Amino acid sequence: MEINGTNPVTGTSSSQTASTPTPTTVDYDAFLQLLVTQMRNQDPTNPTDSAEYLSQLASFSSVEQQLQSNAKLDSLLSTMAFGQGAGLIGRSVASSDGQTTGTVVSISQVAGQTTVNLDSGTSLNVTDISTVG
Repeated sequence: MEINGTNPVTGTSSSQTASTPTPTTVDYDAFLQLLVTQMRNQDPTNPTDSAEYLSQLASFSSVEQQLQSNAKLDSLLSTMAFGQGAGLIGRSVASSDGQTTGTVVSISQVAGQTTVNLDSGTSLNVTDISTVG
């Protein structure tokens, strides 16, 4: 999206290309900058109600806290899956489709996915294990 504007100090016009950010890329500082810009550019004869600004700030804070909580929960789930995999070392496992079987010799975690490495040289995601012997 192209945005054309006029510099109030010099009177010159400028052109910028703005990209639409995804909701997770806007941090608290960027939100505050947007809020201040909105306040500066409001119609002086019909200003925005201060309660509306507070509502926007509270909403953003709530969303930011929820995102942080989700990240912490993801980390906790990843740690729990790793602990489950560690408990399988030395045990026989089979995949849910029954095509992959073997004894767990080690575990690994890549990009939040915990896999067990079998004595046959194959790997199996912890969530795909249906039988433990």
